Amino acid sequence: RESRRKTPVAVALKENERLFGDSALGMSIRTPKVAFRYFQDLLGKRMDNPHVALYQSRFPEHELVKDEKRQTVIFKLSQTTQYSPEEMLGMVLNYSRGLAEEFAEQPIKDAVITVPAYFNQAERRAVLHAAGMADLKVLQLINDNTAVALNYGVFLLHHPSFSFQNIMFYDMGAGSTVCTIVTYQTVKTKDAGTQPQLQIQGIGFDRTLGGLEMELRLRDYLVKLFNDQHPSKDVRKNPRAMAKLLKEANRVKTVLSANADHVAQVWPPVTVFLAPLGLRTGGAGCSVGVPRAPCQCDGIDQVILVGGATRVPKVQEVLLKAVGKEELGKNINADEAAAMGAVYQAAALSKAFKVKPFVVRDAAVFPIQVEFTREVEEDDKSKSLKHNKRILFQRMAPYPQRKVITFNRYTDDFEFYVNYGDLSFLSQDDMRIFGSLNLTTVRLKGVGDSFKKHSDYESKGIKAHFNMDESGVLSLDRVESVFETLVEDKLEEESTLTKLGNTISSLFGGGGPTPEAGENLTDPVQEEEESLAEAGKEVQGDKPDQKSSAEDAGEEQGEEKQQSPGQVEMAPPKAESQKQEEGEKLESQDPKENRETAKEEEPSKSSGDSTATKMEEEKKIKVPKKQKLVHEITMEVDVNDVPDPLEDELKSSMKKLQDLTVRDLEKQEREKSANSLESFIFETQDKLYQEEYQFVSTEEQREEISRKLSEASSWMEEEGYAATTKELKDKLSELKKLCRNLFFRVEERRKWPERLAALESLLNHSTIFLKGARMIPESDQIFTEVELSTLEKAVNETTNWKNETLAEQNKLSPTEKPILLSKDIELKIAALDREVQYLLNKAKFAKPKPKKEKNATKSDAGKNATATSEAESTIPPTEGKEEDRPEDIGPAKEPPAAEEAAIDEEPRTDAG
Repeated sequence: RESRRKTPVAVALKENERLFGDSALGMSIRTPKVAFRYFQDLLGKRMDNPHVALYQSRFPEHELVKDEKRQTVIFKLSQTTQYSPEEMLGMVLNYSRGLAEEFAEQPIKDAVITVPAYFNQAERRAVLHAAGMADLKVLQLINDNTAVALNYGVFLLHHPSFSFQNIMFYDMGAGSTVCTIVTYQTVKTKDAGTQPQLQIQGIGFDRTLGGLEMELRLRDYLVKLFNDQHPSKDVRKNPRAMAKLLKEANRVKTVLSANADHVAQVWPPVTVFLAPLGLRTGGAGCSVGVPRAPCQCDGIDQVILVGGATRVPKVQEVLLKAVGKEELGKNINADEAAAMGAVYQAAALSKAFKVKPFVVRDAAVFPIQVEFTREVEEDDKSKSLKHNKRILFQRMAPYPQRKVITFNRYTDDFEFYVNYGDLSFLSQDDMRIFGSLNLTTVRLKGVGDSFKKHSDYESKGIKAHFNMDESGVLSLDRVESVFETLVEDKLEEESTLTKLGNTISSLFGGGGPTPEAGENLTDPVQEEEESLAEAGKEVQGDKPDQKSSAEDAGEEQGEEKQQSPGQVEMAPPKAESQKQEEGEKLESQDPKENRETAKEEEPSKSSGDSTATKMEEEKKIKVPKKQKLVHEITMEVDVNDVPDPLEDELKSSMKKLQDLTVRDLEKQEREKSANSLESFIFETQDKLYQEEYQFVSTEEQREEISRKLSEASSWMEEEGYAATTKELKDKLSELKKLCRNLFFRVEERRKWPERLAALESLLNHSTIFLKGARMIPESDQIFTEVELSTLEKAVNETTNWKNETLAEQNKLSPTEKPILLSKDIELKIAALDREVQYLLNKAKFAKPKPKKEKNATKSDAGKNATATSEAESTIPPTEGKEEDRPEDIGPAKEPPAAEEAAIDEEPRTDAG
């Protein structure tokens, strides 16, 4: 709001007001308990998470309590006032939306929000909840590093040498450090041809390393020096003093980013020379180097710095040594790159903008798997429970992506679990901060009923459809029980239109186009994997009694081919069929037809010749086809990591934030009214002593106004602080009414010179125009007498009105209400200008009158004689013209040269 390039994510919550950004940071010095920062670190975390304890140690002035329903964190301000981290973030998002709306001058509902790449499912859902509380529609949650990579990729597009390259982005921000390896290349797509693409190859991170950690260590260093110089006092027990030291540490860190040493000053006066601390600060943050990035530095073309903390010289020194490069890239804005990348993505997702396509292939940092337990029969006929795990999304799997897992060995209701996979790549500290490894428990209801209802059908398994959307959030869309049976196709004569459609479809290869080589789009890959999995499933369905270790396990065919009993397959982009009345789906599918179609996709010149014959043969033979029937299964999903807020709780939080916004708006309106009243009082008191106001007012009038202003000023000092917005507006309205006549007289006299000069100028020009119009010869006149008379009347009336009104005004005292009004002058100008413009437009589009000839008869006869001489030697007599031109009767004669020239020039004569 203050026109700065960035706004701190901070909220100050006092009893009756909220402050954001720099104002909230200022409040953190005076009243640290009500100013909240870095609450994003608490999103999606239970109270027993180590990160909560770390936050409490960093900001001990805040009271954190447990939400008994969700086991999450709550900020407690008083016995009646408390807020969750999601509500805090919702306040910031709403404030950000307000800034954008002020700039765009229109309402805003949609948003793309950046989140750290290491956010897990619970943290991402928490951000979505916060956006919902702020009444924002989230188009996408985009990872910070991906947004930075997109911003840099758009920058690369302007270079003609855009080609394959690997870039490392080292992002050290305020709270964390993330290192990302990104590959840029061009790919071919079906719809848009060659397009640029970025793909996230590897991600390493440290959740707690950033500019804040440097500031805290600087603060602790200052605290130690202060306590050493004042042994009787412990500054750590004073929250305000600690807040001041943290602010000074932030200032020192910023200065040390460009200087080798600096002096820190705090109050009480303690001067600390911080030359050696620069190295200690750098060492605090740079041991991460390239944190757990799975790409070798030798294959990296460039290392680019992102984030404000990378400006610290020691960070750059250690990083440069770690990556073994000659220099570090600083060619993007370290603070704004992520925001600009999110802006580009928002424009691409919005229907109101059109930008150059840029394919973004993000990657999921944490693997996700499905686990289930099934009773199996051992060789000795005994039964035991076997636990099975199937990878759903591998580590660094691209998304958005849909997947289907098929359970082939269940004929009754069962349950399975969705959990995180192997997280051994995380450190012990990260594992403790990560939270629960169990995502959801899914209980299926109605499986047994579906088998009983369709006992005459062959089961093709229970299919669970998963979706990881553009925001990296996993969801279970639906679960279906799939059956198949063979049915005979009825012999029916196809219509001519159907025959034509089938013929064209066969000629051009049947199904959709095959993806080109090097194509990485998600949808074609999904279709291909789905078809392969279906084919494998059908083969296994023919041999239900065949046993293998994979069959005992279950129920799912993974992406590896040897897992035969079930499938993990990519879901088709569209639903298999439409729902029927009983909640089932019916679809015809013939594997033979599929194989034939696949063959037909190969270009062949003879395909067109064989199509007609083939269709005739199929008409005569009844081919049994497979009918697929899909039965919807009821599912109950229990969230195991961090429970989501209930619908009523979300509505309550939204109302709480809306009430705060209304309160803020009312407070702003009251402050605006109070400021307007104070400004009016001071400005009017000053005007009473200005010459132009004294000229149009009497001493008594000025004394009355001055007295009322003084009374209002005293009221503001004594009672105004408690006055309502309405009382302030009424007081201002009363004073304006008192001063209205005085201000009107001054304003009119200010406008007179300009308005009268414009009227005088128009009268002069109109008079000149009128005189010129009357001087036009009658033969060339384009204006009627009525039109000229109307203009003349308007000029005379306006002139008379001006002279008479000026004379009357001069008789009045300056303190009286004027009769010469600026609005009347403007009306007279508009009326006269309308008459003049009408005549000017008529003259502009008028056509010149044809000029009358002096001897039309002679000229006509001459022309006739000349024209006729080309065809005949004599000319017939004209009607009634023979008496005038007897010499023309007889053979045509050549006209004299002078007369011939006159005839030629006659059409070019301009009557105007």
